[in-house]
Amino acid sequence: MLLTVVIVTIGIALVFDFLNGMNDAANSIATIVSTKVLSPRAAVAWAAFFNFAAAAIFGVHVATTIGKGIVNPDIIDQYFILSALIGAVLWTHYCTHFGLPISVSHALIGGMIGPAIVSGGMKYLVMSGILKVVTFIVLSPVIGFILGHIIMVITMHIFKRTSPRRVDSLFRVMQLASSAVFSLGHGSNDAQKTMGIIAVLLFSTGYLGTEFYVPLWVIIAAYSAIALGTLMGGWKVIRTLGVGLTDLKPVHGFCAETAGAITIIGASLFGIPVSTTHTVTGSIMGVGATKRVSAVRWNLAGHIVWAWVLTIPCTMVVSAIIYSILKLLFI
Repeated sequence: MLLTVVIVTIGIALVFDFLNGMNDAANSIATIVSTKVLSPRAAVAWAAFFNFAAAAIFGVHVATTIGKGIVNPDIIDQYFILSALIGAVLWTHYCTHFGLPISVSHALIGGMIGPAIVSGGMKYLVMSGILKVVTFIVLSPVIGFILGHIIMVITMHIFKRTSPRRVDSLFRVMQLASSAVFSLGHGSNDAQKTMGIIAVLLFSTGYLGTEFYVPLWVIIAAYSAIALGTLMGGWKVIRTLGVGLTDLKPVHGFCAETAGAITIIGASLFGIPVSTTHTVTGSIMGVGATKRVSAVRWNLAGHIVWAWVLTIPCTMVVSAIIYSILKLLFI
């Protein structure tokens, strides 16, 4: 029975990772599609490749944070992880369906907090890790906005005497590179969250031994799932970010992606699970604001922010309810 539940839960974790790739495909390719540097299908293939390539470059710092830095591993069992994943999957699917770019990372973290409170109360939450995550809910879009704005201003200054046609031609090539780096950053941070949840499941059920680590097969499976999800593409979310927020040209796309990549890769190296969605949205708004403040469609930005705010509370409640039901039935 235990092995069956573990296998099913790992399957749901990989579905979650797949949905993560679908929703977050917009983060990697929205600008490159809206600027017509690549076709939508070519863009998702490009992003998916670099999502997977991140497996060979970055460590597992974020996975370790998810595995040990949000909830005390002592209270985690297979039903705990199952509840967390179902709550996160339901919220992610709902938001992807309606074209809302949410933080899939925070959906997972909210999904873990709910069962922890039901199981043992607040004392089993690792408040330092949760505080780090909550802090970067605010900081990552702000950093993305500031960096995007600064990089765009510097770029405009450097190329102020260059013809618009020449600038457009140059940045069509450069945007391929910035999109690739951003996709590497996306893979380095987001795929690791699924690795962490699978690893802590294996550890808590005794299949990992006495020491917590992330097995190679888990790394490969997680990166494969997120790359496949990106390949499928969440087209409504892509339209929201790439067209809805502001009008972009290749130079704007390059600056937004570069700002987002710097923020995300920096966070990954320090083991901080940040939202690629929050970061790239902030970067796009920062770049758009260099034209004029009204160039950003702030009404749409407000709807996106509300989805961000509600993500952790909603997944927390849903996963807590699911865990309570599973406790009554099986525990």
